[in-house]
Amino acid sequence: MRNRIGGLMALMVLIVPLKGIAAPPLQQNNQSLQDVKALTAEQLVVAVLTRNPGLKGLTAAAEAANYRIEPAGALDDPMLTYAGAPKTAGGPRGVQERVELSQSLPWPGKLGLREDAARARAEGAKQSLADGRLTLMAAAKSLFAEWAYIHRTLQIKHAHRDLFAELRRVAETRYAAGRARQQDVLQADVEAALIDTGIVTHQRRQREVQAMINGLLNRPPQSRLPPPAPLPTPAEPPSLLALQKTALEEHPELRRIQARIDEARARHGLAEKDYFPDFRLSAGYNSLWDDADKRWTVGLSINLPFDLSGKRSATRNATSTDIMRYRWQLTDREAQLLAQLEQGRAQVQETRDIVAINRQRLLPLAEESLNAAVADYRAGQGSFLAVIDAERQQLRTEDNLARTHADYLRALAALEQTAGRLLTNDSSHSTQINQAPTDTAGQRLEQE
Repeated sequence: MRNRIGGLMALMVLIVPLKGIAAPPLQQNNQSLQDVKALTAEQLVVAVLTRNPGLKGLTAAAEAANYRIEPAGALDDPMLTYAGAPKTAGGPRGVQERVELSQSLPWPGKLGLREDAARARAEGAKQSLADGRLTLMAAAKSLFAEWAYIHRTLQIKHAHRDLFAELRRVAETRYAAGRARQQDVLQADVEAALIDTGIVTHQRRQREVQAMINGLLNRPPQSRLPPPAPLPTPAEPPSLLALQKTALEEHPELRRIQARIDEARARHGLAEKDYFPDFRLSAGYNSLWDDADKRWTVGLSINLPFDLSGKRSATRNATSTDIMRYRWQLTDREAQLLAQLEQGRAQVQETRDIVAINRQRLLPLAEESLNAAVADYRAGQGSFLAVIDAERQQLRTEDNLARTHADYLRALAALEQTAGRLLTNDSSHSTQINQAPTDTAGQRLEQE
């Protein structure tokens, strides 16, 4: 910062441009959602970050705070004073008048500290923007997970509904031939009705999630959304040590608190310098004086910073206490983040393992159980209720797989928000779970 005095004094400071945030920028995608055939979580995140009005408001706030840095470190405007003596008009020397130009100058270092405080506020607004981005990213991914689950469970239920209709036809044929009871047909009708109830409930939930996603996108609630792409394959999260290091170094909430500490320090420095006087330089011309040598004047004024009321001491003590308050706040938030990282990583690992168990063990067992029940029923050694129970188990297993897979993405999104950045996850090999359930039971029964 350089002061230049030449009649008027001005202070110029460079504007620090608003750049990047803690979360790494996502690749921009200008493709309209209407043109997307299968929506991915990444595409939804990009669209939300582009269109969300709340985020635009935080962006504007960060820009406004950045623009306030330069005025904070600038000198006050110079003052021009004019006074005239009206009754001297028409006299031998004409109207007598006084003109004075003055400029206030704060004690050295005050302007720099004011600029530092404004810069810290701008940094806090910048980190609020980064935190807002993280929150929106987590919300978008969580809603995408629910969007994917609803589509998957509806697909499962429709397929099983068709399968129960086929089982009913087979049971009805066997009943007509005297090889089954009428109760088998009635039980198939009951199961189909229960599935229809679940379909209605999930269709209502589908409309709710669509409205919430459109709310993030600043679109009408009924706007069409593309169907979801397959969810990413669950993967091992980064080590706890790496997550903790990333969060402590990059999390925007911690950086925002640190910016508050920096601002409090600058204000404490201003409070210390407030014990020293400010200056006012003046130069003027006063024609009221008869002696021409007395008409041109230069002057220096200072305030007398007596602390008789204790206001300066109170301000200094308050700023010192603010520093301690924000330091403790930073320590507390760091401890909370570390605990949340441990919990979040454990939840990601849990859902990943449950997805693997459901896919690799429970789902094949459920299918084998259904096939065995169908074979026994065909051989006259098993009941139709055993077939229904096995079918229910397969439906529950498939639905649990879809739900847990969605829970994994939600847990990963929450972990990213806690860590303060995106976590690497190869989604190029998405798990193909969106396939219709097998209709082995219907095929086997039809073979009779």
